[in-house]
Amino acid sequence: QVQLVESGGGSVQAGGSLRLSCVSSGYSISSICMGWFRQSPGKRREGVAAIDLRSGSVYADSVRGRFTISRDNAEKTLYLQISSLQPDDTAMYYCAATRSACVLGRTLPPENYFPDWGQGTQVTVSS
Repeated sequence: QVQLVESGGGSVQAGGSLRLSCVSSGYSISSICMGWFRQSPGKRREGVAAIDLRSGSVYADSVRGRFTISRDNAEKTLYLQISSLQPDDTAMYYCAATRSACVLGRTLPPENYFPDWGQGTQVTVSS
């Protein structure tokens, strides 16, 4: 059974940086799409960034230029480098994965595009 385990969250001041990690167990991630989503209290879960088998990436407008998604296929690990953090970035961050090869278009896929999810890692940004 596939497991996705996130780490790297924490409490930081505005302007700070964090690197989130998501380790996959169970299968290779080299050809699948993976993404990061986030959910704040009282809000719907929203897509943040995604990456495909060619390492093509797409980002939400709210994070473009501040967040960078990347992957290490050998380590089966997905990363999200987040910088210039703002209080509005406070949320639980989740990684998600497809189960088959995919190539992204120009927009972030919706939640239901990804069947496998991690449990999340909390990011809290104080002003």
